[in-house]
Amino acid sequence: MVLTPERQSLMVAPIANDSSSLDFMSDALYFGKRFRTLNILDEGVRERLTIEIDTSLPAIRVVRVLDQISAWRGFPKQLRLDNGPQLISLHLTLSCECHQVKMIHIQPGKANQNAYIERFNRTFRHEVLNAHLFTSLQ
Repeated sequence: MVLTPERQSLMVAPIANDSSSLDFMSDALYFGKRFRTLNILDEGVRERLTIEIDTSLPAIRVVRVLDQISAWRGFPKQLRLDNGPQLISLHLTLSCECHQVKMIHIQPGKANQNAYIERFNRTFRHEVLNAHLFTSLQ
């Protein structure tokens, strides 16, 4: 039996560190090598917390990035994310439980339930990734 996450409201308090969202994007360097970005956003104040870039971003790397953010900001109360393999991993789930971060998985195919990060991704795609040719990850 497959459990479908229940629909979640996008209502968030306009304060920092209450709710964060994250999502992945992919693109290619000028010569064709693929890369991914992990974008993390504070939903309450619409602040980009990080953009992690590499050719591979497994779950353990996602946890490390969240730990790095928490070192200067603390952990959010909740984290909104989709159902990708890195985001439903046991490693990420255990880390969130350990730090008392509620994971809110959106329903499959319902990107609008993560609209804050989707809006950021659209701007990032238009103003950065589509506007420049990159020859390296640096």
